[in-house]
Amino acid sequence: MRANFSEKNRGTQNYIRAIEFQSPEWIPCVVSIMSATWRKYGEKIEEIVLNHPKLFPNYKKGDFKKMKLNRAYQKGRWKDVWGITWENIEEGLDSIPVEAEAPLRNWEDLKNYSVPDPLLFDWFGEKIDWKERRKGLENSKKQGDLASGSLVHGFMYMWLYYLRGFNNFMLDIGSREPKLNHLIEMVLDYNLKLVNKWIEIGAEAIYFGDDLGTQKSLPISPADWRKYLKPCYRKIFGVCRDAGVYVYLHSDGHILEIIDDLIECGVNIINPQIRANGFEELAKFKGKICIHLDLDRQLFPFARPEEIKSHIQEAVNKLNSQEGGLMLHAECEPDVPLENIEAICQVLE
Repeated sequence: MRANFSEKNRGTQNYIRAIEFQSPEWIPCVVSIMSATWRKYGEKIEEIVLNHPKLFPNYKKGDFKKMKLNRAYQKGRWKDVWGITWENIEEGLDSIPVEAEAPLRNWEDLKNYSVPDPLLFDWFGEKIDWKERRKGLENSKKQGDLASGSLVHGFMYMWLYYLRGFNNFMLDIGSREPKLNHLIEMVLDYNLKLVNKWIEIGAEAIYFGDDLGTQKSLPISPADWRKYLKPCYRKIFGVCRDAGVYVYLHSDGHILEIIDDLIECGVNIINPQIRANGFEELAKFKGKICIHLDLDRQLFPFARPEEIKSHIQEAVNKLNSQEGGLMLHAECEPDVPLENIEAICQVLE
């Protein structure tokens, strides 16, 4: 059940061509401006956005003043539907889980733990209106866009250590803790219910995010990843693959050793970070999977505009082909100077 290509607008057709290696007209590009960046620069960043309508086609003057931050991007502490405590010290950037208050840091608490209903409440505890979500997907299709669903960031691997605490989870893996299998099944079942619901209401693509790497390696061995986590990805992405739904996976950190596994599990588009993986190594997967490259956000705050242009050109030279398989993504945090954001937009446009 791949998306009906003939019913899509030109931009979406081009996006699908890039995924399917069917010679897209241009390399799809995205510039993400964080809420904190908007808060810092205001009208100055808006001027850049308005000057680049190809990158920001839906933005209208003054829109940034109407932006509302979801709970995760607001300063302070809060608790989600799983009982995980989150803390945010910077308005407009994301929260992090508080390890010392992980709800299942003690295995004894597992006996009385109740998994939230994924079809009833969202991550923040708000009741989900699936009719409204279905309507949103239908509207996307009418406009010629790809109708897309999503799961919360950190849906599988990260959620396990959010529940147990990172140190506990690493020890669980190392000691082959039997209770870990039960916890994995709980989280897997939750995700499968959500994925099946998105497919039921008409999603043509589903976006997943799970930061599987550290800066230089996987946090657990590839063998342990294949033992504990690969079966979960195979089941979740397999449901999508069987339904003809595109799988987009974002993953921060070094993931080179398992990209082939992710392809095998059914990932269509992988969103890796360049600094943690490197051009030469990622180039080995050229033609195997569509790479939506996360450009070097650690370079952006410190580089000169000409260095940014050179970096993006290198990405194109190393990873692009006439058949497709490359997309580019630039995330602009509040530490990126305006002149560098302008340079990013100029080159990508």
